[in-house]
Order: sequence, then C-alpha cells, then structure tokens
Amino acid sequence: MSNDSTYESKNFIEEIIEEDLAAGKHAGRVHTRFPPEPNGYLHIGHCKAITINFELAKQYGGTTNLRFDDTNPATEDTEFVDAIQRDIRWLGYEWAEEPKYASDYFPQLYAFAVELIKQGRAYVDDSTAEEIAMMKGTPTEPGTPSPYRERSVEENLRLFEGMKNGEYPDGSRVLRMRGDMSSPNMHLRDSLMYRIKNEPHHRTGTEWHIYPMYDFAHGQSDSIEEITHSLCSLEFRHHRPLYNWYIEQLGIFPSRQIEFARMNVAYMITSKRKLKLLVENGLVTGWDDPRMPTIAGMRRRGYPAAALRVFCDKAGVARRDNVIEYELLESCVRDELNTTATRRFAIFGPVKLVITNLPEGETIDLPAENNPEQPDSGARNMPFTRELWVERADWNETPNRKWFRMGPDRNVRLKHAFIIHIEGFENDADGNVREIRATYYPDSKSGSDTSGIKAKGTLHWVSAAHAKPITVRRYDKLFTDPTPASHEDRDFLEFYNQESLVDDENVVGEAALHDAQPGEVFQFMRRGYFICDEDSTAERRIFNSTVALKSSFKPKK
Repeated sequence: MSNDSTYESKNFIEEIIEEDLAAGKHAGRVHTRFPPEPNGYLHIGHCKAITINFELAKQYGGTTNLRFDDTNPATEDTEFVDAIQRDIRWLGYEWAEEPKYASDYFPQLYAFAVELIKQGRAYVDDSTAEEIAMMKGTPTEPGTPSPYRERSVEENLRLFEGMKNGEYPDGSRVLRMRGDMSSPNMHLRDSLMYRIKNEPHHRTGTEWHIYPMYDFAHGQSDSIEEITHSLCSLEFRHHRPLYNWYIEQLGIFPSRQIEFARMNVAYMITSKRKLKLLVENGLVTGWDDPRMPTIAGMRRRGYPAAALRVFCDKAGVARRDNVIEYELLESCVRDELNTTATRRFAIFGPVKLVITNLPEGETIDLPAENNPEQPDSGARNMPFTRELWVERADWNETPNRKWFRMGPDRNVRLKHAFIIHIEGFENDADGNVREIRATYYPDSKSGSDTSGIKAKGTLHWVSAAHAKPITVRRYDKLFTDPTPASHEDRDFLEFYNQESLVDDENVVGEAALHDAQPGEVFQFMRRGYFICDEDSTAERRIFNSTVALKSSFKPKK
C-alpha cells in the first residue's frame, strides 16, 4: 500500500478501487477522507486509518480530505482540532484544501432532514430515550412503532423548526427516520437523526439548538464532498445500510463505504472514552504521556513517524479484527532508530574508575562516531581523564570464565578509548564496590592499537570531570494484560501497570548530552533508545526510554 511496503499482493480495498477505475466509475477519480471526531487525541487505531486513506489516495493519484465530524458540542474542543492536525502532519501527510467540518454542512444537513420529512420518511418524536430504546425491540423481535410516527408532514415541519429555534428543552424531542421497525438491521428501525442540545458549539456558537446524530451527518457529509471511497473501521459495517438508505431517499452522490479491521495492538487501548478516563483519573500525565497509545504520546516516547507508517503497512489491511503484536511495533521503531539515532554514552548506576597511570589534570580527547550507520554523521570528542564513571553492573569481584567485563586482574576495552588492566578496588561498609583502579595501555588506542593485548569485553564510560547527572524515565507497557478491555467481568483499569513509569536519577551522561534538545533521539550505548523530553531544563536533561536495543519479536514465516 505505501512506499515502505514489502508486500506485492493487493489488499481487498485496492482491488475494489482498481475495479472502479477499470469500470470508469466517478470518471476515474479516487477521493478519500479521514473524519475524526474532535473529542480527544488520535491514537494508534487512527494511525492505521490515516495511512490507509492517505496512502491509497496517493497511490491512485487521488486526494484526501480532513473532515472533523463535530456534531457533539458537549465533548468537542479546538484543542483536539489543533492536536489532530499536528499529528497528521507529523505522520507525513497533507490533506486537500483547508480542513473541513461537519458543522460547515449544518444548513445542508438541515435541508436534507426537511426533505425527508416532506417525503414522509422522517418524523418528530416526543418519546424519552428509554421509551425509544424499548420501541427498538431486539435483534430477534421486531420493534414497536412510536405513537408519534403518524404525525402529519406539516406538524413535523413545524416542530422540527421549533427544535432548531431553541423552543424546546434538551431531550424533549428528537427527529427520527421512518424506516422499517421489523428490519433485521436495528439501525433501520427509525434511527435518530437529530437531538436537541441547547449549548454552544466550538465553531457555530449559539446558532444551532439541534445537532445531527453521527449516523446522519457522517454519510451525508461524505456525499456532499463527493467522496468516492469512504473507508472506515469494521464496527460501522452494520451502519452501511442506513447510510445507503439516506443516499437513496435523497438522491445524492452515492459515496461507497468500505470497512476494514481496526488496529488493535496488544497492551494498548484504542477507545477515546477509556483513554480519557486514564487522563481524568491521573493515571497518566496527559494525552501525550509517553505511555499512552496516542500519536502525541508515541511521538513524545520517541517513536519516529516513519516507523509508525511501516508498522501500519506491515500490520496489513484485513477484513477481520485481530490483535497485532506489541513487539512488531517495537521492532519497527528499533529498525528506524538504528539508522537515525545519534550514539551517546550514559552510565546507569555509576561507580568510579581511576586510571592510575594518567596524571591528574591531563585530558586525552578521543574521537567517537555519532552514528556508524550514517557515514556523514561526523564524530564528537570524548575527554578521557584520570577519573571515569563506569557501570556498577559491569563489575564482578569473583568472575567466572564467561565474564568478559571488569574483574580483578582483568583486561577490558573502553569503547573509543583504550584497553585497561584492573589493578585493585575498594568496597564500602556494605561490601559494594566503591572504587575501581586500573592502568591503561597507551598504545591500545581504538583505531590505532599496536599493543597486541587482547580484551574480550568492550564497555562504555564517561569522564567524571565532564559528565553531568541526567534523569531517565523508564517506561513500560501501560497494562499488564495484552487485551485489557476484553474482559467483560473486569474493569480495564484493574490491569493498569503500577510499574509502567520509574524515574531513575542515578544516571550520568557524557558531555555531548548536555546540549541535547527536546525531541532529539539517542542510542545510549548498550542500553537502548531514549528521547530528550520537553520537561528538560538547562540544569538537568530528562530522557524518556523509547525501546530496548534487542527484541524478542520473530516475524511469522
């Protein structure tokens, strides 16, 4: 589907589009749209919908509209409108013309509703929400007609206009389509078209007192924009007959709806309602918390846009719902960052290493490559001084034959520097190593080693005189269960991972990390990938863990 795709076979949507093009349908035009509701931030499921709509249109020389389905003023906000546009652009896509809004079409949608009333195919109902739900019946039993179903066209027009003008309180009346109360499809049993909401809209202010239901506004907005292929997730397949019913009654542009399986990723939630609960309950710091499956959260976590596009492509376009492995997502992120991330040294759990044969105050500047995958990425200088920081975990007082790191009377190489020989060490009162002493071999410099000395292990390090403390936020999966929302008898919040965020203050970073800017992603040697967070200050840099260096993911054959 996308330029990143490694798959040659066409998916079922591509087959439909190519059949339409071969038949000359819509004069060979392909026009898709992405229609988010501005009531929250976009998540990984939206990422899949975005890539499908934009990539398919691009593939067939078409265009894609961005349309905000803003039909519920109680939940919508310009904050979400701005965030959605920012996320789509960050993913690498641009929509046709200016963003569109369902609210742009309120006059036209109202006119459509009036036309259906005149046809005797819509009526005003004074029943309560509970009464209407009872009238609907069940999937195996027909519904019951509303006592208001036989109102005259004139009365329905008068009442509907009164609803528009704000003459009635919220919930007192609705407009319903006049369908078939015995239809096996529950959506065709006199579904709601309009409800009264006497509250301001984020774009139209107090102009309207009624707002179209999603099922009425959505399909008709597609038709108004002459969308040729209306691509949406699988849960809307049962709504399609209703959308087609409106199109047929009104005689308007026959936009075709095609459903695909939504993106479900293990350990992630793709319900905006549930994500909102996480924010409101303070279980995350906001919609852009790096643990959140929102695009904003994944961006702050350090996931590259290119990796998300590849992930959506590899997940494929399916007709049935499935759960994609979390490890596949991490694998895509890792593959991208291996190529693009700048290499740096950070020491977790530092312990002092004293180079006894290097005089006090002497500094040896050593070149260190920024990224071996990018020959033009250049190098930075790493100061090699008498006192260094190394990781406590790289020390073993009683090592066995398979231990290739530091131990008494052992040789080990320091990355980009020299081979050192461990001469001695000191422990604290608790028996933990407090200081390690070593000598270095001056003729063992990396890149020009003439010492002939062998060292099996290679460790990272930083100069104690030049390093500064940094904070590392270690992030893990937000939930302990791969499908936290699938348990009917349990609340998904029961699976919230209390250890999903751990702050590590016991870390020092090399001098080159002092100037890291928010949004820059680094590979901390031997540790993983980390992004400099926007909470960083001039005094202390904060880094979010992005993904580990190695993966347990194994592609299916």
